[in-house]
Amino acid sequence: MLSLNPWLTGLGLNSLLLLLAWLLPKKLLTPIGYFNAWILGLLIWATGGYRAYIVVLFYFLAGSLVTRLGLKIKEQKGIAEKRSGQRGPANVWGSAATAAICALATIFLTKNWHPLLWLAYCASFSTKLSDTTASEVGKAYGKRTFLITTLRPAPAGTEGAVSLEGTLAGIVASVAISLLAYALGLISALGIAWCILAALVATTFESIIGAAFQNKYSWLTNELVNVINTLIGAVVAFILGYLLGY
Repeated sequence: MLSLNPWLTGLGLNSLLLLLAWLLPKKLLTPIGYFNAWILGLLIWATGGYRAYIVVLFYFLAGSLVTRLGLKIKEQKGIAEKRSGQRGPANVWGSAATAAICALATIFLTKNWHPLLWLAYCASFSTKLSDTTASEVGKAYGKRTFLITTLRPAPAGTEGAVSLEGTLAGIVASVAISLLAYALGLISALGIAWCILAALVATTFESIIGAAFQNKYSWLTNELVNVINTLIGAVVAFILGYLLGY
């Protein structure tokens, strides 16, 4: 029988954190964004406990921080995130829908699948933090940006454009969140490698999608591309863990 205790604990903890975040002078999310983050946090705590919760909290705080890196530079270029980086519900679920699915799956699948599901969960956030960091650092500090499909120079902020500075920063971000997940006991040492590799594969595909397709199809929004990106990262890590050991 599914215990109610983790859900009640998550309810109290998320409500307290929501109140504290609401009282801060600098808002990281829109009001409806906070409510959706509250739902996400409740789900993650109830299914994965404090370990999974710390991972998503780290992603949220680190992602919000890197979004503000070089904000004035990006605003001058006209490529800064809307609302000075404040995130709405579409941003919350665009980043965390895959992770939420992995967490929910632990309720319905037997425990022998849980290690791989939490590996996929961590890989999705490793992928998204890598993507966010690479994009934001590249837009602010990238000296030379290239379209990934042609390797021709492109303005910073162009869909599918990459830079050396952004790429390296993205790898560092994926390493950081993967090491955190390992320190928490959520993934194994081998899982660190799978998360980093999955993030690199997924962010590369995300850049290709952005360069080749995003401007051609209005329905291919940034949020949908984020879902695809994190899904690729989760699936790649899951397959690597299943086939090569975990």
